[in-house]
Amino acid sequence: MSDMLLEVKGVSKTFPGVRALSNVDFALGRGEIHGLMGENGAGKSTLIKAITGVFPRDEGDILLDGDIIQPHSPMDAELLGISTVYQEVNLLPNLSVAENLIIGRQPIKRGSIDWKSINASARKILGKFDIDIDVTEQLGNYSIAIQQMVAIARALELDSKLLILDEPTSSLNIDEVQKLFTQMRRLKNEGQSIIFVTHFLDQVFEITDKITVLRNGEYVGEYNTADLTKLDLISKLMGKALDELKEFELIADNKADENAEVLLKTEGAAKSGYLNPYDISINKGDVVGLAGLLGSGRSEIANMLFGLVKPDKGNITIKNKKIKISSPSQALKNHIALCPEDRKKEGIIAGLSVKENIVLALQVKQGWLRNINNRKQNELAQKYIRMLSIKTPSVDQAIENLSGGNQQKVIVARWLATNPEILIVDEPTRGIDVGAKTEIQKLIVQLSQEGMGVLFISSEIEEVVRCSNRVYVLQDRTVVGELAGKDIDENKIMHTIAGKGE
Repeated sequence: MSDMLLEVKGVSKTFPGVRALSNVDFALGRGEIHGLMGENGAGKSTLIKAITGVFPRDEGDILLDGDIIQPHSPMDAELLGISTVYQEVNLLPNLSVAENLIIGRQPIKRGSIDWKSINASARKILGKFDIDIDVTEQLGNYSIAIQQMVAIARALELDSKLLILDEPTSSLNIDEVQKLFTQMRRLKNEGQSIIFVTHFLDQVFEITDKITVLRNGEYVGEYNTADLTKLDLISKLMGKALDELKEFELIADNKADENAEVLLKTEGAAKSGYLNPYDISINKGDVVGLAGLLGSGRSEIANMLFGLVKPDKGNITIKNKKIKISSPSQALKNHIALCPEDRKKEGIIAGLSVKENIVLALQVKQGWLRNINNRKQNELAQKYIRMLSIKTPSVDQAIENLSGGNQQKVIVARWLATNPEILIVDEPTRGIDVGAKTEIQKLIVQLSQEGMGVLFISSEIEEVVRCSNRVYVLQDRTVVGELAGKDIDENKIMHTIAGKGE
């Protein structure tokens, strides 16, 4: 028997106006954790979807256990022994957690589904990740992180030869990532092979044996993880020599102007059972970071400031004027914009073009009676495509044909088009490659230097440190500390989260 479980030979795939894969090779050994990396649009997700039958390949062969396979759907792939967790959670939110975990494998007792057994099995499966939730509750009632863990747990339970994890950690906190890695190592020791698609450099170095790099839909190379440094990998991802990577140096200090105008201030703003009273301020020219673990209250603050959730206590002040923000339209009128955390559910409008997605918020702000004509739409779209380096063949390309990272850039462009004075960005670089992250980080700092106030939310503490001139630290939906200037560093943030701040 060959040492290779999976072999991809010369696979190509073209979409309208986009050559997503061009003669790509890939090989996965038995009992191996293999990282698959590349920038947005490199072809990672396309390759995964070709392997799992989401769509047919145009050219090339895929061999599993030495035999050419041609799955016509993810279900076909599962029957062949390929289990996959896709980048966007693709479970059924209207069904219970237990049903999602056991779907297709429901036990039958006396001619009926054995719900007691299903629920017991679900609790046992989630127990491996120390997840204690009501498995009879609808999956959609839980956070994106819990949904992702359920998807991962389901995939791990399938009797498969090959496990594919496409950006599985993008919604997980540090503890959840380590629990996942424990399970991955267990499966590896049992002889299972795993493809791990990620943008996180630390994670790929921690868990993988080998790394394959794709760039612009083409195969760059396969490397032993132990033989690479981070700079080596970045060089291969970007296609640049090491001495050209100065752009990855820390962004220059973005010191706050102490005399700057206060754009937004909260005093004891809160909602019972949702967010404890908090005081924050955003000045003109600020990048204010929110740091904390998953569920600490970062997104809750963003939602409240944008009118998605109404506070029942405290005050919100815009330019020294107390206001009530009870809807996103009111937030827009007060020049506040929000790039939401969940790109798929709350961001892109599938079925519309890149251009239409970019102008959408501006059109809402102006009102439907003041229609933005097609010429102006094209001008706006082209402006932000250039500004954010959005990879698309045209402004009329359907947004679902873009990579996840480029979709994220379109969402950022949508809100920038409204010319906000306060921009809230919730996980703006999640699922975005190293180069695109740097572009967005630099853009955020540039916008602040031009006078915009930015509220910057990220689960990556390094990113918060890199971009912010002030940081509020949250724990258990409470602001527990504030850091500014030179006091902002990863250790102080982590100590503050842990309750060990000064």
